[in-house]
Amino acid sequence: MAQSSEPSAGPSAVAPAGIAPLRSPLHDRHVALGAKLADFGGWEMPIEYPGGGVVAEHTAVRERVGVFDVSHLGKASVTGVGAADFVNACFTNDLRRIGPGQAQYTLCCDESGGVVDDLIQYLRADDDVFLIPNAANTAEVCRRLAAAAAAGIEVVDRHHDFGVLAVQGPRSDEVLDSLGLPTGHDYMEFREATWTDPSGRAVPVVVCRTGYTGERGYELVPPWADAGALWDALMTAIGPWDGLPCGLGARDTLRTEMGYPLHGQDLSLEITPVQARAGWAVGWKKDAFWGREALLAERAAGPSRISRGLVVSGRGIPRAHCAVTRDGVAIGEVTSGTFSPTRKQGIALALLDPAVAVGDEVVVDVRGRGVPATVTTPPFVQVQTRED
Repeated sequence: MAQSSEPSAGPSAVAPAGIAPLRSPLHDRHVALGAKLADFGGWEMPIEYPGGGVVAEHTAVRERVGVFDVSHLGKASVTGVGAADFVNACFTNDLRRIGPGQAQYTLCCDESGGVVDDLIQYLRADDDVFLIPNAANTAEVCRRLAAAAAAGIEVVDRHHDFGVLAVQGPRSDEVLDSLGLPTGHDYMEFREATWTDPSGRAVPVVVCRTGYTGERGYELVPPWADAGALWDALMTAIGPWDGLPCGLGARDTLRTEMGYPLHGQDLSLEITPVQARAGWAVGWKKDAFWGREALLAERAAGPSRISRGLVVSGRGIPRAHCAVTRDGVAIGEVTSGTFSPTRKQGIALALLDPAVAVGDEVVVDVRGRGVPATVTTPPFVQVQTRED
């Protein structure tokens, strides 16, 4: 799923005035649990639950296990003869680096190199690619794909066909094992499985070993109508491990500790993959992808600004758009900032002048007060994502 974003972890758009927000298939369950709800990309989603809030939920994921409802994330399918080649000619990453049963982080760019969205692409077969875009950008991604598709390629927005549940943390394998779902496959691989619901019915579930937290974990994609029953089963299964339901507030602190970008803040139409240090998700040797010429030119010339990590050494929590200076001279601004529950200090991602180096001391303007910080390279914590 989007690492993105969703991709994704914080509000990327607000529902227009007078239009009711969309709701996940688990909305009634979140209300029953007393969740604090807020708008995320036009969807009313849980930020945190009673009983400890963001810090407790964050800690549960780092130390044990947590379950997130991320059904607001988009879903789309691209099918037909040559579907994989078509998608590969549109998005930045090289889909031919992976095979059927594998997933890949990629970017949908415009011709200027700006990022329309970051998303996960699941390669099911040469004629079948499943996409997980961010909530607010799904319709636009589908529109661009449909406009470019040749005859025989079908692009379908399936936003309301599936739920998405993320099971994250060092005990995630045990939780899924208890439900008879597959575990142990490699990072960014997925399995198409079935789960037996309380009525004895076999429910199809895609189980992908990925996530937005940096911990070992899985994201489950069940049919929309079956997401509630699967959530209920997961709530029971995490009990022996003192697991918690987790809101998107914890998802944001977890992803920031990993240095994962949020579309609309760290990636956008104004922030290119080169600036965001996401060049690893670009197939530079491919013959075609949207924004290729602009990105190649920027890469060759060098970006005018570059994403770096900041670790605050004073008291203060950096937030998006906080100015960053060095020796009294403006050198950039924060794109994402938060309090790190793991490190117990403020951390941030910031777009800075390329001349600023890792290890440099800078100052972040937090509500009119200069707070010292050190430039670093994320992640801010040790990663467990790829451990066997």
